[in-house]
Order: sequence, then C-alpha cells, then structure tokens
Amino acid sequence: MARLVMKFGGTSVANLDRIRNVAQHVKREVEAGHDVAVVVSAMSGKTNELVAWCTDASKLYDKREYDAVVASGEQVTSGLLAIALQEIGISARSWQGWQIPIRTSDAHGSARIESIDGSSLVNGFNRKEVAVIAGFQGIHAESGRLTTLGRGGSDTSAVAIAAAIEADRCDIYTDVDGVYTTDPRIVPKARRLDRVAFEEMLEMASLGAKVLQVRSVEVAMVHKVKTFVRSSFDDPANPQPGTLICDEEDIVEQQVVTGIAFSKDEAQLTLRSVADKPGVAAAIFVPLADANINVDMIIQVVSNDKKSTDITFTVPAADFERAKVIIEGLRGDIGYESLQGATDVVKISAIGIGMRSHAGVAARAFKALADKGVNIRAITTSEIKFSVLIDAEYTELAVRTLHTLYGLDKP
Repeated sequence: MARLVMKFGGTSVANLDRIRNVAQHVKREVEAGHDVAVVVSAMSGKTNELVAWCTDASKLYDKREYDAVVASGEQVTSGLLAIALQEIGISARSWQGWQIPIRTSDAHGSARIESIDGSSLVNGFNRKEVAVIAGFQGIHAESGRLTTLGRGGSDTSAVAIAAAIEADRCDIYTDVDGVYTTDPRIVPKARRLDRVAFEEMLEMASLGAKVLQVRSVEVAMVHKVKTFVRSSFDDPANPQPGTLICDEEDIVEQQVVTGIAFSKDEAQLTLRSVADKPGVAAAIFVPLADANINVDMIIQVVSNDKKSTDITFTVPAADFERAKVIIEGLRGDIGYESLQGATDVVKISAIGIGMRSHAGVAARAFKALADKGVNIRAITTSEIKFSVLIDAEYTELAVRTLHTLYGLDKP
C-alpha cells in the first residue's frame, strides 16, 4: 500500500463528465489499497472569468479580496469531486486550504507556502477517506486571510502536500501524457520521455515548457518528491505511465540533450553608445529589479575607442513597455545615445544534464542554425542548458533543426 497525491488541472475537471472521469481514476488507486489525497484546480476558464470580474469591479482592486474571489473556483471543484466520489461508493470529503491548514506568506496573489500540517489528512486516511483538496490556496496565519499561490499554483499545492504527508509519489494529471522532447505540435516526431531529472524539468519549466509550474518543480526537487506527469484522458482502467520527474541518480542512461524548449514571452531592449564606466550596469538593472522586472539575457559590446558600449538585454514581453518607460526616465543618469526595442523575438533553449560531460554542444547548434540562415541575437549558457534569442519568424525552423541535430527525432 502506498500514499499518493493526485493532482488534476483545469481541463481535467472542465465539466461534470470530466469530473466523473477523474473520480474513476481516483477509484482505481483506492481499490489498489492506496491512501489518496486529490488536489484540484478550478474548472477550465473559471479562474480567468473570476479575474475578469475583479478587474471590472475595480482596476485598483484590493488583492486580499481578489484572493477571496479567485480561490472560489477550486472550492467548487473540490466539492463536486467529493460528491462524485461518494456517488460511486468512495468515502471522501473536500478540504479548503485554510482547513488543513496550508500556511503561506501574505503576498496576496503570489503567496509562498511556509508550512503544511498534514495530520488532519492522515487521520482521514486512517478512516479510509479520500481527501479532495482545493489547490492554489492557503491562509496567512497572522491575518487569517485567504491567500492564493499565483497562476498554476495547484501544482505547487500538490507537491507541497505530498512532501508534508510523506507521500510515495505525486501524480500530476493534465491534458498531455507526459513530458516531451519538444512541443509535438511543432515537431510531430517529438517523443514522450520516460524520466526527466529535477534540474532538467526546472529548466524546461522556466524556459517555456508549460507542463509544470516552476515553483512546483523547485518544491519537488528540494523535498525529493517523485512526481509523475500523466494524462487524465487515458482510460482510467488502463492508464499510461507518463513521465517520472526524479533525481539524476535515478536515470540510468543520460542523453546529452533531453529536450528543446521555446518561449515567445520575450522582448529585447538595446541601449546604444552607453558610457563605458563603473556603475552604469547598476544604474540600468537595479531600477528594473526594484520594479520586479526580471532581466534574462545580457550582452555588452565595447566599442573600438573603449569609451562607450552597447548593452542588450531581454525582459518578459508583458514588462516591455514598463521597462522602456523606466530606462527612458533614467537617460540622464545612464547617458545612452538611443534606446531600441523589439517584441518579435523568441528564446530557443536546449536542456540536458549530459551537457556537463560533453564539450561543443552549443557550438554545434550555432553552426546548424547558421546553416539554416537563422541569425542569433543573444546567447546565454549554464551548466545544463543554453539559450539563443532569434527572430520569431524562425521559431519552428530553429526548434526542428535542434531537435534533429541532437538525435531527439529517433525512436
């Protein structure tokens, strides 16, 4: 007998028929003798609707009340799934985040989990009761106010609960049957991976792969929670194994490159003829950090006279206009000649723990892209990944080129 956490996303619980399908998946595990906690998201599209209502009510809404509104979607789903389980003879009850409790920081809209008391859930297991938990939410202990964990936060709820109750594994059910070498919609030959290391999944999630929320992977890695990505649309009586996210030591044969990710949520800013003197970089990037704008790629090119430099960097596309306004307001302090920007760019990344022991992995990509006529605007590297910034029109060509280059097309 094992202890499991099963998480179902919005598309998996989009309507009552799908909720009944989820109930059959849960029933399978219960009948196998496992203790089961289920974490659910709001029905597909419901959170967007609730967010829109808040925005319509007031552009400057109180974030505490925003959390009270948007957390209601998961409350509905958890109650409906508990009812559906009871209907097929499974003892179940719904839990809200504050009832467990899941204690968080007071950063409403993007709170972080600080602690979880899993004893109430374990007591329920002793009564052979399935816990159906509203994901995405918790409570700030001092204020007693409801909090939410940010978009995709139900993944984080599930992994954190798995760690708290010392679950044997956490199954994340979604609308895909695992983690693929790249987006199958772009590369039909993309393959489902049997296993992916925590570090690789963390890079994939942060670089554009939408399968798991970044913070959920961080929690899984810290607490060593074995996490499966599986499809809720499989036959509940005959489900596929999915992809296991695990320690690097649990992967016997490591490929040099595990996957190709891409992100269209990128914008590029270039400052021309910046004075080449100490403190200039700080004058640019400290104000952006203070405005909570994440800067990714940074390139500095010094001119021949060594008196000026060009500085190029990327920010999330959603922060492009804000970043421009901030930099334009600092023109006198920075002393640049002109500011240029572009939003028609995309970041392509290759990820693989095998890069640690192989030289020339990135160089092969640069040559392959050059041979296809793809110009590289910027490059960043780390121990297990490299990323290139290119014109958006070459996205599919670049992804397919790299996917083939590293042998990911092969069965």
